[in-house]
Amino acid sequence: MTLTFPRLTLTRVAALALAPAAAGALALGVPAVAQPANTLSSVQSHLKATTSMTADFVQTDRNGQRLSGQLTLKRPGKIRFQYQQGVPLLIVGDGSSLTMIDYEVKQVQRWPVKNSPLGALLDPDRDLTQYAKIVPTGSDEVVSVEVRDPKRPEYGTITMVFVRDGAAPAGLRLRGWVALDSQNNRTRIDLSNQKFNVAVAESAFKWTDPRPRQRGR
Repeated sequence: MTLTFPRLTLTRVAALALAPAAAGALALGVPAVAQPANTLSSVQSHLKATTSMTADFVQTDRNGQRLSGQLTLKRPGKIRFQYQQGVPLLIVGDGSSLTMIDYEVKQVQRWPVKNSPLGALLDPDRDLTQYAKIVPTGSDEVVSVEVRDPKRPEYGTITMVFVRDGAAPAGLRLRGWVALDSQNNRTRIDLSNQKFNVAVAESAFKWTDPRPRQRGR
């Protein structure tokens, strides 16, 4: 939940990583202030109240390369990153696995959602108090949450950034995130035009396998 084109070191960044250090830029570049004690429970409430979301995204890797596209999310566990025209990559989560499909070289890579930094974003029942902490930001209107499993550092880290919005579920709108995978690949995702709890067809999480079919299959 990273792309010369940037094939990004991407091949392994497919879980879309971003580092906590980068999250500051996603929030506001002003002196940090403490967040209310109940902020973490508000984030958990937002995740539980958001059954689906669509948004435009801009992905920036650690080298500053940028790609755009459309994000479709449906909890639990389903997500699709449809990249801009001309980028032969697709990332799809089907509820249990994340799959990156590279149509240019006809390769498919897959790994469990729970092993990705995106696991915290896709599983609304995950108890954030066991894995997350509030990261101070420069505004009471911006909430930053760092999620990592200290017992499983190989799963990476995701820092989600929300802004307060009374029209969004539980009063928070996901603005984006920064992920850092186990190979220290960083990816930043900025979201816009978010729409919450809209109808999303299951077909959104299907994809065409580019690998040649073997005889007898």
